[in-house]
Amino acid sequence: MMERTVRGRDDRVWTLRSQMEWRQPATADDFEHDVSVGNASAFVLLALIIVLAITLISTIPEDVVAPWSGRMLWLGLLIVLAILFFPVRWALRRPWTVVAETGDNGEGEPTERWTGQVRGALTARQQINRVAKSIQVDSQPDLEGPFQPVA
Repeated sequence: MMERTVRGRDDRVWTLRSQMEWRQPATADDFEHDVSVGNASAFVLLALIIVLAITLISTIPEDVVAPWSGRMLWLGLLIVLAILFFPVRWALRRPWTVVAETGDNGEGEPTERWTGQVRGALTARQQINRVAKSIQVDSQPDLEGPFQPVA
């Protein structure tokens, strides 16, 4: 979670924050694909990759020369990298909710709130920086980004 405080040109103080979402947000475009089969398919694919890797390593003949000291060190490293590629990519491409809030209505709720969603931690950081500059110059977030005012 990232949080930043910015003062606008009209002296309003804005709080910018972003938070990673663990689940994909449901949108109208995703309505047809809304049925989730669960995590079973991911575990089946992971087990299949592990079985295939073990089979590959165990069936290599003894006379195969490996470039490094261990017979299968290089192949093991490649397999580990291949297995870790997708979980790392998944973690880096998670959707982030980015929020800009200002004011206080007396009950602790903001008087003005803008929200948007972006993909990836680096994109979320860039969007926070872009919105901070926009608030400092125009006193409100830019309408051309993912931010939309919330009523």
